Amino acid sequence: MHHGSPAHPAALLILLVVLPLGLLLLYLIAAFRLRNASGWSSWRIISFTTGTALIVIAMLPPLADWAHRDLRGHMLQHLFLGMFAPLGLVFGFPGTLLLRTVSAHTARCLMRFLRARPVRFLIHPITAALLDIGGMYLLYLTPLFALSMTHPALFVFLHLHFVISGYLFTWSIAGPDPAPHRPGRTLRLAVVFLATAAHAILGKLMYGYGYPHGTAASLAEIRAAAQWMYYGGDLAELLLITAFFAAWFRHRSALPDALAAR
Repeated sequence: MHHGSPAHPAALLILLVVLPLGLLLLYLIAAFRLRNASGWSSWRIISFTTGTALIVIAMLPPLADWAHRDLRGHMLQHLFLGMFAPLGLVFGFPGTLLLRTVSAHTARCLMRFLRARPVRFLIHPITAALLDIGGMYLLYLTPLFALSMTHPALFVFLHLHFVISGYLFTWSIAGPDPAPHRPGRTLRLAVVFLATAAHAILGKLMYGYGYPHGTAASLAEIRAAAQWMYYGGDLAELLLITAFFAAWFRHRSALPDALAAR
């Protein structure tokens, strides 16, 4: 499978290599300053660094070159950008770090922004799931994937969408950073299980019916890519569900101590 668009559009390298590395540098500066003052977990630093590294690895050779010519490479790139990197980024607590670094006035402005109705709609688990999993259905079951191979702007947009929608979905389900008016755990758990099922169904549709159509990929290549999506997605979603329950159990265990302290 050979893509018609450039393997390394300059805009894509800036947005998904230079920008993430710049944000990582700012994160590390803030984290180590906070670590010296009041403490900041090394695990959070490792998590955010790992998430950033996965984005950069996905966009640089040899993975980007492989994704350029092989649907299996594209699928691995998709898993890195849209599923595993967001896990690392979200559990690096970037929002908490930002709120603890900026002034009190700026922090209040950021929280007001998160409480705005359009933002609350965007970060709602159902909306985030539709953007993330629904976006995959649109990409792989319609001519959009083949179209993106010949339109560089669309190519760039889709890669950005992988990262942003994956981050929003992960944050909406189990993100540890502040999220005003976040729905209850029952709804979030239902959404993540439905999203997991939808992701698995998409993998089966691709395997059984040879989606995406309109590419030069062989059926064997498409089926192998579908299997990567199916099993790689299962692993990422298992990690997300594990994080969800870990946060739930920590909350439950903290309740008696909080009540006793009153």
